[in-house]
Amino acid sequence: MLKLSKLAALTTLALSAHAGAAVINYTDFSSVAGLTINANAAQVGNVLRVTPATFSQAGSAFSTSTVSLASGASFSTHFQFRFTDAGGSCDSFTTCGADGLAFVVQTLGNNVGGLGGGIGYDGITNSIAVEFDTWNNGGIDDSSSNHIGIDVNGNIDSVVLAEVTEADMNNGDIWNAWVDYNSVTQLLEARLTRSSTRPTTAMVSHTIDLASVLGTTNAFVGFTSGTGAAFANHDLLAWTLEDRFAPIGGTVPEPGSLLLLGTGLALGRLVQKKTK
Repeated sequence: MLKLSKLAALTTLALSAHAGAAVINYTDFSSVAGLTINANAAQVGNVLRVTPATFSQAGSAFSTSTVSLASGASFSTHFQFRFTDAGGSCDSFTTCGADGLAFVVQTLGNNVGGLGGGIGYDGITNSIAVEFDTWNNGGIDDSSSNHIGIDVNGNIDSVVLAEVTEADMNNGDIWNAWVDYNSVTQLLEARLTRSSTRPTTAMVSHTIDLASVLGTTNAFVGFTSGTGAAFANHDLLAWTLEDRFAPIGGTVPEPGSLLLLGTGLALGRLVQKKTK
């Protein structure tokens, strides 16, 4: 059993997280407590495999409870992902593979969109997404097979898109991504690099009234993915999110699990029992 001092420390961390630090915080996915995993997504060892390297898959994983984005739906998040065992059909990159991963903020939480080029996001309304797309779907992707884009209301025709020129995302490297939304400026920004250092300049940005798109400031947050005639393991390695605009540095903070107020209260009750 955990010692009293350790329980008290965990309580403090959980409560401080709710007060303005990370409300979601995984240093890995050896535990997926606090997540609802849908369709072809699964926990595999210490990663969250949103889709496996198999033809025609779609998967998603979202917070089981809504996150209150009460300050106009502001948030900041950082996550790490890796695409491996890419195969199937090829387009312009020699490593082949498809279709990528999307970070999604939405109002349902137990759903998954279209497979293949839909990246598990196509058709999810009242939502925004940042896609990390590894397949050339023609005009809707600006004929790019390696790009990042911002999508709205389940439409995979990105409102803004940028080519990823650093490397092929299907090369098996670990990538770091940062997504921030500031409700004061209504600016949504996304950054991507293999370095652990947060880039100064956003790769894509878009002005949007997120609270109006969602219709609420309570939202489910998570990830979707899809494969089609090409595939890869689309693995999420680590994830932290704050329920305010507070851009996060390159290192995912401790501890390595979902931190919610309920956890802190439960641990607090255990501590009180121990001290009686």
